[in-house]
Amino acid sequence: MTRPDDVPRPGADAAPDRDRALDAEVDDVVETAVEDEVRAAVRQAVSVSVATGLYGVSFGALSVVAGLDVAQTMALSLLMFSGGSQFALIGVVGAGGAAGAAVATAGFLGVRNALYGAQLGPLLALRSWHKVLAAQFTIDESTAVATAQRSRRAVRAGFWWTGVGIFVLWNAMTLVGALAGDALGDPRAWGLDAAAAAAFLGLLWPRLAARAMQLTAAAAVVVAAVLVPLAPGGVPVLAAAGVAIVVGQVDARRRRPAPGPRPGADPGEERS
Repeated sequence: MTRPDDVPRPGADAAPDRDRALDAEVDDVVETAVEDEVRAAVRQAVSVSVATGLYGVSFGALSVVAGLDVAQTMALSLLMFSGGSQFALIGVVGAGGAAGAAVATAGFLGVRNALYGAQLGPLLALRSWHKVLAAQFTIDESTAVATAQRSRRAVRAGFWWTGVGIFVLWNAMTLVGALAGDALGDPRAWGLDAAAAAAFLGLLWPRLAARAMQLTAAAAVVVAAVLVPLAPGGVPVLAAAGVAIVVGQVDARRRRPAPGPRPGADPGEERS
């Protein structure tokens, strides 16, 4: 005799099937959104790479004018690969400064890349040997593109496409500038000195919507502008970064909720 419990209920197996179908649809939507974000990050990386890489011709030309030969210019660009530090070094050399002063100035300016590495580490979550490779591509632009993304796949795509893209184009254009030398004239006449700054500003601008970000940027700009004529090269940039860190910490503490009684705790216990 069949018990009532043994009789299959209509639609009893339909609910798990519907749940699985719904989960699959949600996964598809999420995957599509992530893929769209990755493609957008790649497009952004390519545009930044082109704008920044073209400026390498200016470095190549100025480096040769400052007294470095083509081989020295390319070694500096390939190994250092930090535009601000490179320009700082040839600026000191071109002005007749000592080699130690040139290295110290470039080093001061390059410290910011270590700060970028600390920020990118948790976002990229790379394996040990990938970290060594990523350190070479950790620059202003790759950091800006990567940190503007939301998903980890998009962060990685933005970082690698920007870093590698700029590395290839920057060094190619550095070689062009070094070989052309004086034939190019003043590279600033071509507007290349503004291309990289404009691309970086384009990345930064959407992130200044919040009031706290606007105040942070304003404070950093004021500190850097005041220190430029007074401090050695690189110090204004580090000071501006320090201001941004301090303001960010203060804002985070201000937003942190005040400690209250633990859920379910006896009020008398909290007072004691």
